[in-house]
Amino acid sequence: MTASLVVQVINPNTSLAMTRTIEQAARAVAGPTTEILAVCPAQGAPSIEGHFDEAIAAIGVLEQVKAGREQGVSGHVIACFGDPGLLAARELATGPVVGIAEAAMHMATMLATRFSVVTTLPRTVIIARHLLQQYGLEHHCAALHAIDLPVLALEDGSGLAQEKVRERCLQAKRQDGSGAIVLGCGGMATLARELTLELGIPVIDGVGAAVKMVESLVALGLSTSKHGDLNYPIRKTLSGQFERLN
Repeated sequence: MTASLVVQVINPNTSLAMTRTIEQAARAVAGPTTEILAVCPAQGAPSIEGHFDEAIAAIGVLEQVKAGREQGVSGHVIACFGDPGLLAARELATGPVVGIAEAAMHMATMLATRFSVVTTLPRTVIIARHLLQQYGLEHHCAALHAIDLPVLALEDGSGLAQEKVRERCLQAKRQDGSGAIVLGCGGMATLARELTLELGIPVIDGVGAAVKMVESLVALGLSTSKHGDLNYPIRKTLSGQFERLN
């Protein structure tokens, strides 16, 4: 069957293993006529675990959005829970752009009055809280939990990080009174369905949520508004390493 739309799923870090995990999660939910184009930058940070990493990752995101736009993709997913470069990507893109934290948090509010977030390192809890404030959803979030392991522990094959995610999700259900849980890392994407069945409450993976949102926006004929601050970037001649974004 010929694809009717192409969703570019961007892993903003350089980990090929995590890109494959994210691609697997995206393909699992994509419609039968949706093609998933999973990509990651050739240069940048191997994992994104702070503001510094996000600043570096944003450039790679913009490069991939530019490449995807030139290839004629229908929309873009930013598959890092910090949603790095999201607004800049929307300026650059023709089709819709959705971040996985944004998608998962908003979807959680449609399924429960309160949700919890389970993420990786304690410092990323603070970043997730900033996003909740930015998206106007802070009052919907009961608590944020960290497994206290780095992002790439999800790809080391030991299974320890996955078990820590499970433990924190169980803890969140018991202690927070939340009706749903948001998984706060793209590398956790493939865990959502199993945890939903085990916990008996919605466990939301932002990759899948963002893919379905992009599909819906495209199906409705909607894209990012180009009236106002998200209009295409003002044309300027970029120099040095940024020339490739011209």
